[in-house]
Amino acid sequence: MDLRGKVAIVTGSSSPEGVGGEIAKALAARGCKVAVNYSANRAGAGKVVAACSAAGSEAIALQGNVAEDADCRRMVNATVERWGRLDALVNNAAVTRAVPLDDLEALDADEFQKLYAVNVIGPFQMARAAAPHLKAAGDAAVVNVSSMAAFLGSGSSIAYAASKGALNTLTLSLARVLAPEVRVNAICPGGLLGGWTQKIMSEQAYRGKIHEAETKFPLKRGVWPVDVARQVLFLIEGARTLTGELLQTDSGRHLY
Repeated sequence: MDLRGKVAIVTGSSSPEGVGGEIAKALAARGCKVAVNYSANRAGAGKVVAACSAAGSEAIALQGNVAEDADCRRMVNATVERWGRLDALVNNAAVTRAVPLDDLEALDADEFQKLYAVNVIGPFQMARAAAPHLKAAGDAAVVNVSSMAAFLGSGSSIAYAASKGALNTLTLSLARVLAPEVRVNAICPGGLLGGWTQKIMSEQAYRGKIHEAETKFPLKRGVWPVDVARQVLFLIEGARTLTGELLQTDSGRHLY
């Protein structure tokens, strides 16, 4: 897909150095017009929009909670009203809460429902709202940002891992029903470093994670938001024959 003049929505993209922000900037650098979604971080979204504009493309900031269907439909409608089309959707918005995996009593149904509302139902609602416009584009892409936790059952909590497993299954279902006009894939980062990970870990634990990546991962490096953005760009721009794929992006961590 030649991204010049095309239009994309990136949910959860209000952190300039986060995964969503890097994805938005990568798309803009290719000439794609970008709707930058934020839930509460309006200032951060403004910085991402400015970075997209500096890259030579148009961008707008759209407030919305993907857990709310009305917000999802409003964001899609606002994007199409602004630019007249929609070619790509990146479902990056996600939430978690760090809970030791062996502390089963620390999780309850409310916690699962909060995570599923954003991490699973949100991507479904965004894809549903976007589907008619993506199909009309005729060569469109949806990329869901998942996690290696979906395969390993590890990560920040059991609820988070389970939600990403559900997101992977959702990816397969959407790939079936939106073909042939829309390709639907997921990228599954593992060993992710940067602000998202640092926020939910102690400084000592985070430094240990960096050391593990640099010494034990087969590629001897962690995965940073910009690495995820490059892979998302590939799935949108170059992966013309891929759909229903769950792309493991973890510097080979799963091999040891």
